[in-house]
Amino acid sequence: MKYTYTITGFPGFLANHLIHDLVSRQYVSKLYLLVLPSMKSKAEKMIERITTNYAIDYEIIETDITEPSLNWNQSEFEKVSHDTTHLIHLAAIYDLAVSYELANNVNVNGTHHINQFAKSCPHLERYVYYSTAFVSGDREGIVYESEITQPANFKNHYEQTKYEAELLVEEIKNHVPTTIIRPGIVIGDSKSGETDKFDGPYFILNTLNSLQHAPILPYIGQQEARANFVPIDYIVAASIHLLHSETAINKTFHLTDPRPYQAQTVYSMFTYHYLNRQPVGQMPYSFARFTLRFSFIRKWLGIEQEALDYFICNVYYDCSETLNELKGTGIICPDLATYLPQIINYYKKHQYDQTKHVLIK
Repeated sequence: MKYTYTITGFPGFLANHLIHDLVSRQYVSKLYLLVLPSMKSKAEKMIERITTNYAIDYEIIETDITEPSLNWNQSEFEKVSHDTTHLIHLAAIYDLAVSYELANNVNVNGTHHINQFAKSCPHLERYVYYSTAFVSGDREGIVYESEITQPANFKNHYEQTKYEAELLVEEIKNHVPTTIIRPGIVIGDSKSGETDKFDGPYFILNTLNSLQHAPILPYIGQQEARANFVPIDYIVAASIHLLHSETAINKTFHLTDPRPYQAQTVYSMFTYHYLNRQPVGQMPYSFARFTLRFSFIRKWLGIEQEALDYFICNVYYDCSETLNELKGTGIICPDLATYLPQIINYYKKHQYDQTKHVLIK
């Protein structure tokens, strides 16, 4: 069976891998790729590489999701909505240091407009919205897939606006067959180590690179906190199953590690595999965050201040619904310890490629 997929967020890393797998599995009748005008040239080159060996009909459409009707003319809107059987909404601002105004415009207003588009699609079989496990903000303890509860605080505007956007998607479940996916912290491919950006967990490696000649490397964060990393290949495989599974309709899934390591253990693993050293002592979280108030220190270490907040939150993302849905498929989240060497080897090979590093302000 082949379908017509409309996808936002291309040519982003997850969208790129997701499309590659959909094409290689020969699920695609046609692709509508909704891209920012500034990304059209990159998108054209990337989709040509993906579809080289396949007869795939695709159309790249310049889109601004922050505008009503996606800034399309009426005939274009009607054509794409009529054709679409599967809508995948990935476009978002993922920067932990983003301002609320920008995050709200893209993540909340943009999702509202994609929701309106989804409701206009007469043949839509599935709408998949990519949220994040971190809509739970500063909550601790167990967070379940079936709940969307406002926390006391959010660690950053990214989390807050993704929470607000997910609420909007919840509201249209009665009108559109919807699946919400909440990934943990996405890391590179578990087999090749490949990633397109050294952000998120790679801030640890940036910092270790800057401090590699320091006499000691202290632990940072709380011992009880967990770090929930998931490789891109697991996210993609699970997503493709959920995208087409009838039993995944109108449900929310945590694509998280069911056996996450404590954050300090992860830091120790990174330190050992990257520098062949072990952390010694403990740096108070308050002191570490204070030093990162200064832009020259953030730039030197290659880390955003907001990233430290993920080393102190003792939360477990229950993924029972996901495990039940994936049971018998052979799709499992690999243990971080089994693929971390590949992640670090890839970083070492490309660590001086500035196109892979995010701008630290």
